Amino acid sequence: MDRKLLGQLVGDATLSYAELGQRVGLSAPAAHERVKRLRQRGAIKSVSTLIDPASVEKSLLAFVHVDTTGWGKTPTLLAISQYPEVEEIHSVAGDACMLLKVRTNGTQALEHLLAQLYATPGVKATRSYVVLSTYLERPVQAETTQEWPVIDFTRQQADAKNLL
Repeated sequence: MDRKLLGQLVGDATLSYAELGQRVGLSAPAAHERVKRLRQRGAIKSVSTLIDPASVEKSLLAFVHVDTTGWGKTPTLLAISQYPEVEEIHSVAGDACMLLKVRTNGTQALEHLLAQLYATPGVKATRSYVVLSTYLERPVQAETTQEWPVIDFTRQQADAKNLL
């Protein structure tokens, strides 16, 4: 039931408890009580507004891999979070130390942000990936996949050969 409630709230956090309860099969007071418990447990961290990037002139979305010397996740490097263009900072495994999700109003603003990164002690390289199109972008979903489908690669290969 909690996942159902969370799923509805992710879609529209402004639902009244009456509407929320109706959608998941609870009374309004029961829905309110469960949402209150979800907040107390920390399952609901906060309620926010999703802004259309174009409406605030931040139409350029990029992901920036940051390579550092040593551990790299220093307070000096994490201070890049002071810029509102930086939406996410992740410590990652692989060929980079950190992955940033940034939105700017164009390539010049991205260049200025990269200059700030390069001026940070310990940053030795970056690789930027500018997004051309976004097909799916969503907040954390409450549901989980219960059973992953089995993919028949032999059929896919046969279908591909038939297309040639």
